[in-house]
Amino acid sequence: MALIIEGEETIAAPIGKVWEALNDPAVLKECIPGCQSLEKKSDTELAATVVLKIGPIKATFAGEVTLKNLNPPNSYTIAGEGKGGIAGFAKGGADVKLTETGPNQTVLKYEAKADVGGKIAQLGSRLISSTSKKLAGEFFSTFGEKVSAS
Repeated sequence: MALIIEGEETIAAPIGKVWEALNDPAVLKECIPGCQSLEKKSDTELAATVVLKIGPIKATFAGEVTLKNLNPPNSYTIAGEGKGGIAGFAKGGADVKLTETGPNQTVLKYEAKADVGGKIAQLGSRLISSTSKKLAGEFFSTFGEKVSAS
C-alpha cells in the first residue's frame, strides 16, 4: 500500500543552517516521532530504531536511513526502510527542497512516499494514510521549531 504526502514548512533560519540540521543525526532523532536511536554509519547512512503505534498495533522498527541525491544546500532525498517483526515492514522516503525566501527565512517543501506491508497493511488505507500524514507533519513541524529556536 503506497501513499504520497506533501507539505511545506516555513523556518525562521538561513538556508545553510536548515541544511546543516537536515544532515545532523542528533536533530533528526529529536524530530522523528518515536525514534529511540539514530546512529551515523557514514555521511549518507544512518541506523534507526523507531517505535510506532498505528491503530491497535505498536511495533518497533529497526532499519536504515539513507541520504541520496544530495544537492547542498538546496535539496536531498531521505529514504528509510524498517522491519517491525510480525507487524510487517515500512519503507519510504521524502524529496526535500529548500528555498531561501529572506535572509533569515527558508521554505522547506517535501514530497514523501510511504509503503507498508504485513499486518500493518491490513489495518486499512484510511488509518495508515492519516497516521502517515500525522507523522510526516509532526516531523517537519518539530524540525521547523527546533531549527528556528536554536
